[in-house]
Amino acid sequence: MRAILSVSDKTGLVDFARGLEQLKIEVYSTGGTKRALEEGGVAVKSVSELTGFPEILDGRVKTLHPVIYGGILARRDLPDHLSQLAERGIGTIDLVAVNLYPFVQTVAKPDVTLDEALENIDIGGPTMIRAAAKNFPSVLVVVDPADYEAVLTDLRGGEVGPERRKKLAQKAFQHVAVYDTAISEYLRRGQEGFPEQMTVALTKRADLRYGENPHQQAAFYSEEGTPVKGLPSLLFGPELSYCNVLDADAAWSVASDYSAPTVAVIKHTNPCGLACDDDIVEAYRRAYAGDPVSAFGGIVGVNRKVTRALARAMRPHHYDIIVALEYDEDALTILKRKDGLRILAAGAEAASLKGREAPRWEYRRSWGGLLVQTPDVLPDDSSKLRTVTKRQPTAEEMRDLLFAWRAVRHIKSNAILIAKDLTLLGMGAGQPNRVISVELSLKQAGDKACGSVLASDAMFPFPDSVEMAAAGGVTAIIQPGGSLRDEDSIKAADEHNIAMVLTGFRHFKH
Repeated sequence: MRAILSVSDKTGLVDFARGLEQLKIEVYSTGGTKRALEEGGVAVKSVSELTGFPEILDGRVKTLHPVIYGGILARRDLPDHLSQLAERGIGTIDLVAVNLYPFVQTVAKPDVTLDEALENIDIGGPTMIRAAAKNFPSVLVVVDPADYEAVLTDLRGGEVGPERRKKLAQKAFQHVAVYDTAISEYLRRGQEGFPEQMTVALTKRADLRYGENPHQQAAFYSEEGTPVKGLPSLLFGPELSYCNVLDADAAWSVASDYSAPTVAVIKHTNPCGLACDDDIVEAYRRAYAGDPVSAFGGIVGVNRKVTRALARAMRPHHYDIIVALEYDEDALTILKRKDGLRILAAGAEAASLKGREAPRWEYRRSWGGLLVQTPDVLPDDSSKLRTVTKRQPTAEEMRDLLFAWRAVRHIKSNAILIAKDLTLLGMGAGQPNRVISVELSLKQAGDKACGSVLASDAMFPFPDSVEMAAAGGVTAIIQPGGSLRDEDSIKAADEHNIAMVLTGFRHFKH
């Protein structure tokens, strides 16, 4: 038997090659892989000894040769294939262990040049992988170092069965598909619009406890090429479920959307509590006070370090998850006393990216396909806001309006949010009409709604929502506008001395 080893990821390489050597399998290699094997004391031959042809073009052409691909692609069950090999003095190649240049890591560097990126596009590697995978009944193809030991065990037993071979081939084709997708995405950078064809490259990062319900299975995959590569670190508590991941992502997305110290309390992906304050403990107290009933069993997002004082403030309340930038050791000691609590650390990388660098596209399954859209990114330019009422908002009202407008895009439509002093007082989410959402948000805010502001994710088709808000004590409203009856809502606002600001764009979240 003969094997070709040519890998970028050299994890376990030397031990694998030694195992092959002990099984009397000839090992051939190239470049850095060959050097690593020689340094590890493995008897390895150059691929050039097989081909009788030297590497050329600075190593761009090493394995692209009929001796290599004839030896890989020949079907062992076809006498004619074997006789053609014999006529030309070509031996079979029975194992190919290849993984590819680190293209994704290369193009992730901020100063990478096009020439550098192109040099990291592997040609011979994918070709060998595809050839071996095509002929998997006869050729073992190994792209994942995690499979080395299982392959060696089977070889020592005398046979690698068809199911193992098929699984290895499937992983091989997927490995190349992910690689090609990364290249395509890189070359697509800067292009406008949606491509006619596209693939999404995903890598499994974790199996989850279960799906939305315990009878469903679930896993978490990260998309190759995105800045944040995985889940926040689970510092303490039970493993995560599908809903835990969704809720924790919602909590961190809301909290990290603000630059000021911010705490968000989430229930079923909607913020039921939210506040900003220079003192993170005070921000927590006000966020919790927004809806203490819904906060029970909720998820807390903190865009700063959790201190001992903040942990002490949280201790009396029951939460499923806390996700924060990081934690003091004293804070962890306090929080770990709470049974069932999951403690997640988003880390500095997520802090610098999440909520500030949106992914290029968002995906959602529908009708046997995927809906694809660009993210709902909130423009930082507030100069396009238009006050359409006789009364201008005060400085305090405008501050709260901008706070509320940023928050309302995180709430399921029809979304209404009541806020005051950079604090969420009440919200209505996912209702069949906007009036019900207004009613729910005012009911939650209660007497605190007096002097508050209201944000609506979409236009008011009728003035009834404005009139209800006025009756509840709201003094300023921010909404997209665009209804045929905008003038009716503006008139109602003027009649109640409410300042109304139009943004010109909406924030539906279905």
